[in-house]
Amino acid sequence: MDTKKILTFLSDVMANNNREWFHAHRADYDGARGEWEHGVEQALKRIVGFDAEVGTQTLKDCLYRFYRDTRFSPDKSPYKNHFGAYICAHGKKALRGGYYIHMEPGHCLLAVGSYWLPTNILTACRNELMANEEEWLRCVESKTFKRYFDGPEDAGWDSPQGFGLERLKTCPAGFPRDYPYMKYLRLKNYCAWHRVADDFFEGDGWLDEMERVFRAAKPMMDFMNAVIDDYE
Repeated sequence: MDTKKILTFLSDVMANNNREWFHAHRADYDGARGEWEHGVEQALKRIVGFDAEVGTQTLKDCLYRFYRDTRFSPDKSPYKNHFGAYICAHGKKALRGGYYIHMEPGHCLLAVGSYWLPTNILTACRNELMANEEEWLRCVESKTFKRYFDGPEDAGWDSPQGFGLERLKTCPAGFPRDYPYMKYLRLKNYCAWHRVADDFFEGDGWLDEMERVFRAAKPMMDFMNAVIDDYE
């Protein structure tokens, strides 16, 4: 994957996010998009090798549109400043956890898990966590998981890595306040992310490291998907 071509185009879009510029540089978009699609196709094939459930997905199923939906946003910029792809057995709009690849100048990352869950499913996930505490801890306190996703409790997308983008300030209603692993009950999502350098995706060698990162978080995701699947 030619990351220089992709990142140069995205940097130019960030400086010229308007339709006139985009139409004049449509060839640059097509070239960058082609490189990105090639990379995502490679990633999909690699992921199928250790997670056969995503084998039903096509390249088109995994790609996000580059055009922004500005109807309800004060920001009327017509284009995104990143390329993203979500590889999930139930598709991009599913609640089920999957694998996310994000390329943006200065903010490239890999992520695994569920970004958003409604309250009833969160409650079910928390109950499952408490009922199978030892299994859960094996998933999220293993050396491999911590290597890629361990971070402060207030970690966010701008942090090098982390687990859980949002969390309650206190114990969720109906759960014991003295639970020793409260930090996991307070999570409002089960998303783990690991930022990478802009040149991470260059060539083909990145697929090996991507697989290591995704494999490290897969047990956590599988644990929660077993609950989430009952609701989809």
